[in-house]
Amino acid sequence: MTGRVIPAELRPQAAFPGRPALCYPIDVTTPETAPMKHMTCIEDLRIAARRRVPRAFFDYADSGSYSEETFRANREDLAHIKLRQRVLVDVSGRSTATTILGQKVSAPFALAPIGLAGMQHGDGEILAAKAANEAGIPFTLSTMSICSIEDVAAATRKPFWFQLYVIKDRGFSKDILSRAAEAKCSALVLTVDLQVLGQRHRDIKNGMTVPPEIKLSNIIDVATKPAWAWSILKGKRKTFGNLAGHVKGMENVNSLAAWIGGQFDPALSWKDVEWIKNIWPGKLIIKGILDEEDAKTAVKLGADAIVVSNHGGRQLDGAPSSISALPRVAQAVGSDTEVLFDGGIRTGADIMRALALGARSCLIGRAYIYGLGAGGQAGVAKAIDILKKEFDVTMALTGVNKVSEIGPQVLVGGAAKKKAAAVKRKKAAE
Repeated sequence: MTGRVIPAELRPQAAFPGRPALCYPIDVTTPETAPMKHMTCIEDLRIAARRRVPRAFFDYADSGSYSEETFRANREDLAHIKLRQRVLVDVSGRSTATTILGQKVSAPFALAPIGLAGMQHGDGEILAAKAANEAGIPFTLSTMSICSIEDVAAATRKPFWFQLYVIKDRGFSKDILSRAAEAKCSALVLTVDLQVLGQRHRDIKNGMTVPPEIKLSNIIDVATKPAWAWSILKGKRKTFGNLAGHVKGMENVNSLAAWIGGQFDPALSWKDVEWIKNIWPGKLIIKGILDEEDAKTAVKLGADAIVVSNHGGRQLDGAPSSISALPRVAQAVGSDTEVLFDGGIRTGADIMRALALGARSCLIGRAYIYGLGAGGQAGVAKAIDILKKEFDVTMALTGVNKVSEIGPQVLVGGAAKKKAAAVKRKKAAE
């Protein structure tokens, strides 16, 4: 520890003004050499990633759309939910293990699909998939990844989930689903909340492209981040691996926003979900649900699971936080399908909150991306380990031994609310 003063913009409070720090970070002046054992929380990894990754790519992962109201609400609303501490409960036999869509997992979360993960660290998607495999949890590859489906399959030789964006060219969608099936992807995550792109101001200001534009500010930024630059140079690909060579004209496109604007389909409808369900041979997870009626429609069309998500606050600014929408959706369809939660998770306690409000499991996005940027595969492994250990301790201190035991009773006032809701349902049925 050097005792150096951390720059104001890198302090944990800077991300969410007015809130206390999540942890006390280590010296981050040389994060690429900082041992992972000194990373105590996800915020440590975030700070290290910010120093190691060029601004355009860090901001791409770290920002929301427009005024970032929903982006901030995802974290703030989770923090307002208080856990009920219990004492003198025998928790010596507790386990974080559970199942997601029938798959045994070591903890109730999976790594979410993140576009451009391979620009946080060279071969980023491969490294994240390997870390997830070693930890015993699922990894999800984005359509907009740098490493292709085939790259990840060849490097890991284990099933993973694939996330699909439906574009205007349905032939491409059908082809990429065939490629995912060929790679033995065990589940398809269909993202339904990105028919049009919510504007991310920071991406525009940074001129975010893949690879980075050759201009003075970017040259200076990359020059000060040699470890990142070296990892990218060693990486298999420098552009969108799932698209180049498969989508006409994609070889010369480096702007994600421009490509989405021209290719993503605002006419996407539930009929397309039916079409995908008919041609996809595996499990279907529909991601981007906030409304109960949409959740019921997804279940009616055969979704094996849904993800309550607002795209990390990157789409409709002003939409409710994911955690505020979760209870209503879980109550509407939780007995008919698996409900996953996505949005704002930075701690194991956040995972507990989501499960207490009706989720069966969670998707982790930014938390592991910070780890990837901070230290590659070791950083992702550290992020997973931090969340698992925090979740385990939270189980113990709320008197829970099994994931299946988690319910409203672990929240302050939760047991009373559960009883009141049961009485209300009974009266409504009379």
